[in-house]
Amino acid sequence: MMKTACLATLGALSLSACAATGAATPLADGSDVALGQRAMVDGPIVQPVEILEDSRCPMNARCVWAGRVRVKMVWWRGNGEKQPFEVTLGESTPLADGAIRLESVRPEKRTDVTLKPEDYRFSFRFDGGI
Repeated sequence: MMKTACLATLGALSLSACAATGAATPLADGSDVALGQRAMVDGPIVQPVEILEDSRCPMNARCVWAGRVRVKMVWWRGNGEKQPFEVTLGESTPLADGAIRLESVRPEKRTDVTLKPEDYRFSFRFDGGI
């Protein structure tokens, strides 16, 4: 009888733990972010939503200009509002009380492969705060 009561209590506790932990999914950090994915980048919550430009020189080609990547973003403010902005690879963009920087874009561009939007991954860094 005691064994059955202990098992029943243990089972109920395990189910309640599952229900409590499944409610909130943690946000990704800013090191490997896909299009459409929200990430917390050292404070601000941001989301890349569209590739505006990817004119990088393919890794298996020779180019006169290295090219650039521009990405349309959304900043999810603390009050729930969404604020659109744009980032360019290697440049700082003012945001909140600091600046966000698009550090890297993967995969590298190639002449023999056409990248689809879902292939892209981004790394961001935020400098600022009090």
